[in-house]
Amino acid sequence: MFNAKSKSDMLREIPAGTSTSLIGAGTSLKGDITSNGDLRIDGTLVGNIHCTAKVVIGANGVVEGDVNGQQADIMGSVTGTIKVKELLQLKSSCVVNGNLHASKLQIEPAATFNGQCHMAVEVKTKSSTSTNGKLAHDLAKDLAHSAVAIS
Repeated sequence: MFNAKSKSDMLREIPAGTSTSLIGAGTSLKGDITSNGDLRIDGTLVGNIHCTAKVVIGANGVVEGDVNGQQADIMGSVTGTIKVKELLQLKSSCVVNGNLHASKLQIEPAATFNGQCHMAVEVKTKSSTSTNGKLAHDLAKDLAHSAVAIS
């Protein structure tokens, strides 16, 4: 009378990949995590994270492994490589030991980061490559003429 929908109908209404998974403080996990939705770690994870959405490592969160995601906010501790397709934010309380790969990077002044940073490079179009090639060829030609004139 009050609820005309069955349980299976209600489960179909929740779109896949829109939920947030939480590893709470005081929880320790060993193993890899794969998620299509947002992921927040406030506990300890020994393993890798593969996420197609946003990854948040809370202030008490500890990750010993690689982190892969669309975006990431790091407030806790990460030991491993972090690869983010969009924006990576290292907050003031974070400690990161490992390499970073991101399109955009924001590091707050008090953040601790030990490793290398690799920013995504724009792919050059064919026209700009041919123009650069022509400029390099012309420069080499000019240098060759200058060397002949000096000797």
